[in-house]
Amino acid sequence: MITYHEIRQLSERKAREVILTILKKKRGNISATARTLKIQRRTVRRARDGLREDLSRRPHNSPNKTETFLEQLTVQEGRITGYRYRRLAGLLYDKYGLTIAEETVKAILRRNAVPRKYVRTANKRQRPLYDYEALSPFAEMQLDTKHILDLNALPREVYAHILRYKLPLYEWNIIDAATRIRFTAYSHELSSTFGWLFIFIVIHWLRAHNIRHHIHIQADNGSEFCSSSKQKEETLNTLLKPMNASFTSIPAGKKYLQGIVENSHRHDDEQFLSIHPTRVRSTHGFIQKAQRWQDTWNTARRSWGIGMNGLTPVSKLKQKDDLLSSHLVQFPVFLMEDILKSTGSYVPTNYQN
Repeated sequence: MITYHEIRQLSERKAREVILTILKKKRGNISATARTLKIQRRTVRRARDGLREDLSRRPHNSPNKTETFLEQLTVQEGRITGYRYRRLAGLLYDKYGLTIAEETVKAILRRNAVPRKYVRTANKRQRPLYDYEALSPFAEMQLDTKHILDLNALPREVYAHILRYKLPLYEWNIIDAATRIRFTAYSHELSSTFGWLFIFIVIHWLRAHNIRHHIHIQADNGSEFCSSSKQKEETLNTLLKPMNASFTSIPAGKKYLQGIVENSHRHDDEQFLSIHPTRVRSTHGFIQKAQRWQDTWNTARRSWGIGMNGLTPVSKLKQKDDLLSSHLVQFPVFLMEDILKSTGSYVPTNYQN
């Protein structure tokens, strides 16, 4: 014969209905019912006087529970960003100055069933682009340009403001894979002259700051670099060889190879380009704002990418090689046209007139 406890494992409601059936046969005799089912008399009373299902065992008062406001804020940020406990704890500190233990954040996410966001490859495995632990600073760098005027990324008022005051239209970025240190420039137009100039300037900056090993830079097949032309790429590498540097164009359709620099574009849109351009009315003012954004990125903004573990780029640089000067991250943001104007051979476009 199946016992009461075995029935209860299948269904709490059915177990209590069995108690009530036996209690009825015993003419309401609680003790006789308890002996028959080999349970305690208070269990019989609970079935007779209470609900069919068990009540919640959640305590009425939890003195150590996180305050409701903090829990709601953590859940809100967790749903927006998809971050898990370690990265989310860092975000709460950086954004709100709140120090919440990682285990507390983990409990809040679990308690509120906050889902995490996954980015999976075709075979559902994530493969890092580099061996980040062994990678030297500035040995592998990613280069890309960003068209700033993008209605899918910017509010309409920011888009109109950039056009009205003729602010730069293109952003140039080189990001180091090992430390996430970035070097930035801007321009009003796009050309391979600017692309090659930017590469040379960044390499000279690194050499001036005691970077002696080989530097490899990769970019996509855009017209501002080599336009998928093997001849142009060979010419560029011939010019870079005396500087102990090289350039490679990634294969067409392999954008994931540029994941580090591509990911930075989203942060630029959300934290800089959607906010600060409307606060300036000149290219000079825009470049000043861009300099502050780059300095924030390199020295104050923590990264949770592979191998970074919540460190800022300058902290990661010190961890990798503490002999390198932190002045290296203070790269001057500049306008491409200003560099060429100094040669006396540059003719500005109609956009600048």
